[in-house]
Amino acid sequence: MSEAVVGADGLARCPWAESSDEMRTYHDAEWGRPVRDERGLFERLTLEAFQSGLSWAIVLRKRPRFREVFAGFDPEVVAAYDGARVAELLSDAGIIRNRTKVEATIANAAAVRALDGRFAELVWSFAPPARPRPATSAEVPAVTPESKALAAALKRHGFVFVGPTTAYALMQATGMVDDHLAGCHVQTGAA
Repeated sequence: MSEAVVGADGLARCPWAESSDEMRTYHDAEWGRPVRDERGLFERLTLEAFQSGLSWAIVLRKRPRFREVFAGFDPEVVAAYDGARVAELLSDAGIIRNRTKVEATIANAAAVRALDGRFAELVWSFAPPARPRPATSAEVPAVTPESKALAAALKRHGFVFVGPTTAYALMQATGMVDDHLAGCHVQTGAA
């Protein structure tokens, strides 16, 4: 039996989606939908790293400002950020002001650039075979063999702050896996 919950609109969703209108919209329109473009993947990787240790609701609320300060997640622009720009970012209350995560974003932008257009290909090469949707949240893993392998491959290519849990969250957010619960109305076309 699925633990999907029915919202006020009569649609069944993953339980976390019912925590706010913003989370519901993200769940219904974005989470788990395939993302294959470089900027989109770089954005999701960055935001998943910033989410580490925090709630996704905080990151989602700050996402518009993240998009502004990281130039629409253009790796070419972000890779050129220097110490002065880092200082500016650390004084910006509109984002999560964590030096390690800000510096990781810049390093990861450089790593994306170094892949010379092959970032999406690299990430998607770790997509696991399709599997049935989980019935309960307890069935959703935090780490998988594929996320461990993806994290290791990203690190080999110069990425930082990309452990297996962040890699799995990236896989979920970008449709490499479909962890919408059985019974959830969202159909993603994932994986």
